[in-house]
Amino acid sequence: MQIPIFTVDAFTHRPFSGNPAAVCLLENDLDEDLHQKIATEMNLSETAFIRKLKPGDDFTKSSCFGLRWFTPANEVPLCGHATLASAAVLFHVQKNTNSVLTFVTLSGELKARQVKDHIVLDLPLYTAYPQELKEVEELIKAAVGDMIVQDVRYSPDTKKLLVRLSDTYERSVLEELEVSAQRFLSAEKTGKVKGLILTVKGNSSGKGHDFYSRYFAPWYGVLEDPVTGSAHAVLSCYWSEQLGKKEMLAFQCSRRGGELKISVRDDGRVDIAGQTAVVLKGNLTF
Repeated sequence: MQIPIFTVDAFTHRPFSGNPAAVCLLENDLDEDLHQKIATEMNLSETAFIRKLKPGDDFTKSSCFGLRWFTPANEVPLCGHATLASAAVLFHVQKNTNSVLTFVTLSGELKARQVKDHIVLDLPLYTAYPQELKEVEELIKAAVGDMIVQDVRYSPDTKKLLVRLSDTYERSVLEELEVSAQRFLSAEKTGKVKGLILTVKGNSSGKGHDFYSRYFAPWYGVLEDPVTGSAHAVLSCYWSEQLGKKEMLAFQCSRRGGELKISVRDDGRVDIAGQTAVVLKGNLTF
């Protein structure tokens, strides 16, 4: 069997930065266990599987596809960067002729459209609620040590914990923070956290980035994710309220780094735009 596969760096215009995702184009249904085996083989934070919904569908002409995402360890309900990568394969490699693509996913229907040199994702917006510090104190200490924490929120929909560091800290402090995410597994005692977001306020002058973040998900086998669309579905809601802004520019401060353009909508969703670079085209053979 041969399956077309691509590696796409998402939320960047340069190869070898941003967040890499593998994208597979499925002409026919794949045995269920093969999804996970392929994702484990690719060993990227996410492998996306685009599938045809009807026998007559075509990757160059159809506008609606099924989409699933797998980490090396398991399937996940939402992945922004691999959705961006999937749209890039359809728009840029397959030369899909539609202006808007719809993906049927575990998180409902997600849409992607081209706007100039960006692809815009239409994602759900997730509220993060105030979190009792005592419950997650050990986890936060494992992540940031004795640094000053300004706010702690929890998003029950995504199982992500958002930790905002003090506004006295600059971006460089977040970038230089050495995190041993493997320790989070034993430090997290509540059983409800599956992802940890560290974030700090950005430049208040109106130029540059509005906020910075890093994201860790060892519970899904991903120690640190380079640029995370799903985390920004939580961050967008939080920072929009904190800053009183609907339009924001964000940067995820991983070693690879990536930029996201955010537009919070009035219908409870968020548009997250990014650029992509296709770095590999080939076939899986088995």
